[in-house]
Amino acid sequence: MTLHRTMLTLTGTAGLIAVAALAAGCSSSSSSASSLTLAPSSTVAASPSAAATASVPSAAASATPSSSAAAGGAPACATRSLKATVGIAQGAAGSVYQVIDFTNISGSPCTLFGYPGVALAGGTPVTQIGAAAARSTGSSAKLVTLAAGKTANALLQITQAENYSASRCAPKASTYLQIYPPNQTTPIYLAYKSTGCSSSKVNLLTVGVVQPGNGG
Repeated sequence: MTLHRTMLTLTGTAGLIAVAALAAGCSSSSSSASSLTLAPSSTVAASPSAAATASVPSAAASATPSSSAAAGGAPACATRSLKATVGIAQGAAGSVYQVIDFTNISGSPCTLFGYPGVALAGGTPVTQIGAAAARSTGSSAKLVTLAAGKTANALLQITQAENYSASRCAPKASTYLQIYPPNQTTPIYLAYKSTGCSSSKVNLLTVGVVQPGNGG
């Protein structure tokens, strides 16, 4: 999967604008707003607290229910079986398009189906900031079977908080992506600096379905 193809799928007309902007010379992560700093792709933070308090709607609730997964074959990938990393990022039209890669670190095949639950998070103890990512409806979910060591990805769109007034957004610095793999209720905390909107009036995040391969 290429990033451009996924951006078209994720955002429709907005994706066309994003691709046009990229073709005009937008760089990768270096073109992102100063409020967003990518963590090293190899950095995966263990859960900073035993039970992070999430606002409503929570990222856990936005992960695909287990009833959506296809029956039979390899089991669903448990959180402990996955390593999450940030892949390529592109900035365009007031947003950052960030690939999230999921690598099977277990010794056996497992499956991913549908949408991960993703939110910004920060503080001590770590808590969810703002609403969980809305779901892009541009692509239908398909069962992805991951052999040991193989990778799948999902594309996350992060609209920049600066696009909204402070009174509407209630901006708050974030230090993690809180990621629930599809059908799982245990999160991965991935170090990732950004600025979220703590107000429920604004949702900055949109996530696509998991697809095979890395996001490069």
